[in-house]
Amino acid sequence: MSNLIDELIFLLQRFDWLTVVDLLLVALVFAFLLSILRGTQAVVIIRGMILLIILISGLTSLVRFRLIAFSWLVRTAVPPMLIAIPVIFAPEIRRALERLGRAGSLLSVSPELSHVDRMVNTVVSAAQRLSDQLYGALIVIERSTPLDEYAETGVALDALLSTELLLQIFYVNTPLHDGAVIIREDRVVAAACVMPLSASGTLSRSPERQMGLRHRAALGISEVSDAVSVVVSEETGDISVTHNGRMIRRLDPGRLRNILLAFFRPRGGEQMPRWLARILARLQAQTK
Repeated sequence: MSNLIDELIFLLQRFDWLTVVDLLLVALVFAFLLSILRGTQAVVIIRGMILLIILISGLTSLVRFRLIAFSWLVRTAVPPMLIAIPVIFAPEIRRALERLGRAGSLLSVSPELSHVDRMVNTVVSAAQRLSDQLYGALIVIERSTPLDEYAETGVALDALLSTELLLQIFYVNTPLHDGAVIIREDRVVAAACVMPLSASGTLSRSPERQMGLRHRAALGISEVSDAVSVVVSEETGDISVTHNGRMIRRLDPGRLRNILLAFFRPRGGEQMPRWLARILARLQAQTK
């Protein structure tokens, strides 16, 4: 007990504002990593690893009882576990790097408001008409992450976006209806595109089982990019939206329009983020 008190006193004597900054930086790093891994299977793996580390730590404390064989096992097993971590979390690490790279696009120029309104209205109108006729559809709307590698898997169109074009593409038994449409601003880049399937298990945990490959593909592309996908179910006509590995289901045209505008319109008329625009406005006001 006296040794513990001495150690606490020693730590308190060295505690200063640099220590506070150090702890805050470590906390921010862990918070960033947890926010990236939230909603994925990696959370379950991390929970198991934490329990395993606690168990090993408790058992290794018994080394003072001369558990030589167990101590050797722990020393031998820890290095392979450290090597296996990057392999286990390879998809999550790639996703984290992609999100970190997308953070550098905050200063990019956003589409014009007129193009955003036209694109949103067209997609909402097409989704509603496809839903009424029970035509399945997957519409992927590109944001800051380029989707060229997925567009190359389909048929290049580079056509002006219109409701009639989307209806024709997803009409049953047409050559382009099986696959995804990729939209960039107000143009249809390609159709019949192959999207990566989700491996997060979100749909398998759903109480409803009518969601198939379209919904898995919509979740999959949202897990590897910042694209927004609109899915129309062929069986039920339900309209869903996916983004960042999450799905919002059973949307009516009004809610669908509001969600799409929330994704594409906040910076629509600005050349810089709102926080930077406010700072510059204050500086200009102070100089007058």
